[in-house]
Amino acid sequence: MSEATQEETEVVRVERRDGVMIMTLNRPEARNSLNLALTRALSDAFDELDADPELSAGVVTGAGKGFCSGMDLKAFVAGENVWEGEADDRGLRRIVTRAARKPLLAAVEGFAVAGGFELALACDVLVAGRSAKFGVPEVKRSLVAAGGALRQLPRRAGPGAAMKLALTGDLIDGERAYAIGLVDELTEDGGALDGAVALALAIAANGPLAVAATKQVLREGPELSDADFWARQKEICDPVFASADAIEGSKAFAEKRAPVWTGS
Repeated sequence: MSEATQEETEVVRVERRDGVMIMTLNRPEARNSLNLALTRALSDAFDELDADPELSAGVVTGAGKGFCSGMDLKAFVAGENVWEGEADDRGLRRIVTRAARKPLLAAVEGFAVAGGFELALACDVLVAGRSAKFGVPEVKRSLVAAGGALRQLPRRAGPGAAMKLALTGDLIDGERAYAIGLVDELTEDGGALDGAVALALAIAANGPLAVAATKQVLREGPELSDADFWARQKEICDPVFASADAIEGSKAFAEKRAPVWTGS
């Protein structure tokens, strides 16, 4: 593995590792809660991930004892528009509705609750330690989990489990989250980041055009009728089949060697 390079910012640490961008929420003193500075920095990191042809996947994790405790209520009370992101539209809404074109993995230790859970749900693959805590406790404070949980929970865990979690506001641990399909890979406590990076590196070894197209089809497909799905899949995938990388992948397989991707 090549040596990682790291760039420090105030609220997000960004590290590059063999085609993978690791983004660490870096407000441990505030339980990595989401204020406007953090959502802006994370949104910028997602844009960088998508724009850089040398990057194929991203991992989001948290510094300190947990992943993310949700919206920074002190920032909210002070008037920060954490959801909308003010005029630049780099708030939580952009993150949970758009995220990144390239695959994103969440590496969760400790707590991922409220908006922090919704940030994890905006990722494509969730990796968590056994003792991680997940939940949307908004109803306990007469609030609504309006950052994507009410859309993503039924898709991942089914309508009954989603109703139970959202209406009680209770938390569940990593083992229970894995059992009901909210978590995709379970690790021992302390192993979530290594597990997520290993998965991200496996993704990064594949053809970047094919990976991006596969994610797009999987994301858009459930919203389409059968007829619209096949038409949209063709639109997304035809450029991949016509690419130089598709030829390279087939040649490398026949020649029993590792492919050399160019992203074209």
